[in-house]
Amino acid sequence: MLHLRVICPAEYTDRVLAGVQAHPGAAHVVLVRGGAVDPPGDLVEVDLAREAADEVLAAIGASELAEVGAVTITEAGTTLSHRAERAEEAAPGDGDDAVVWDELIARTGEECRLSGTFLAFLSIACVLAAVGVVTNSPVTIVGAMVVGPEFGPLAALAVGLVSRRWLLAQRAAVALGVGFPVAMLVTAAAALLGEWGGLIDRLGLPPDSQVAFVYQVGWSSLIVSLLAGAAGMLSLTSAKSAVLVGVFISVTTVPAAGYAMVAATLGDWAQCLSSVAQLLVNLVGIVVAATGVLVLRRRRARAGDRVLTREEL
Repeated sequence: MLHLRVICPAEYTDRVLAGVQAHPGAAHVVLVRGGAVDPPGDLVEVDLAREAADEVLAAIGASELAEVGAVTITEAGTTLSHRAERAEEAAPGDGDDAVVWDELIARTGEECRLSGTFLAFLSIACVLAAVGVVTNSPVTIVGAMVVGPEFGPLAALAVGLVSRRWLLAQRAAVALGVGFPVAMLVTAAAALLGEWGGLIDRLGLPPDSQVAFVYQVGWSSLIVSLLAGAAGMLSLTSAKSAVLVGVFISVTTVPAAGYAMVAATLGDWAQCLSSVAQLLVNLVGIVVAATGVLVLRRRRARAGDRVLTREEL
């Protein structure tokens, strides 16, 4: 279940109540007249089956309410209620298959902002990945994959393209377009420092390295990135966040970016270009697959709406 809280001026309250109470997937409607102080207005709270959220948000005019008040969606947590169980059973569809678009847009929008924290995490991840490649340590590579924050902007780019939120797509593209070059420059500086201090062998990696997959681009790279992008977007749209960890450790965006700079400082331009190609393949593959998942889920939802309309008629 999801918990919906609406703060709205008094003149909007009746519309909100009508939109909420008309849907069978709603339960536990609470109204507090004059309960909001800033902005002033009424407070309406309700528990919703996940598959009902999109329809209820459209019915109450959530976009308009966001301008004059506030609309908050959170996980309801453990709810012991027969009424809630009936609401989940009555709501059409399955909760795991439901996409709450307003929630998805807001969530990815928060994770794609270009900030000092984003740049710091991406830089640390790239340097950590470079260390993993240089020391021939797969475990360190996995750690770098988990630390890297790049999936947020990649997911936001896909969401922006499908929902035609061009500002969201532009913000995500800027985060990626600025973030990776900055992180790679930081990694290059760290690599030069490591070479100066004798921590990096100027002869490069041995041919039997366990982490050669970082810079060896091929069809497998594209296939893995497509699968990771699809799994990541399914995780975001179905609220199964645990799956994201597996996504993080399956793609080589950060490791490829990190080692490209190490190879460049060593003068190994073949491996540098191969690493950059690996990075681009992974970025494009993730966005394409994530976009495809969203398009399919949107079409499926619309098809379900048409079927429901025919049944009702």
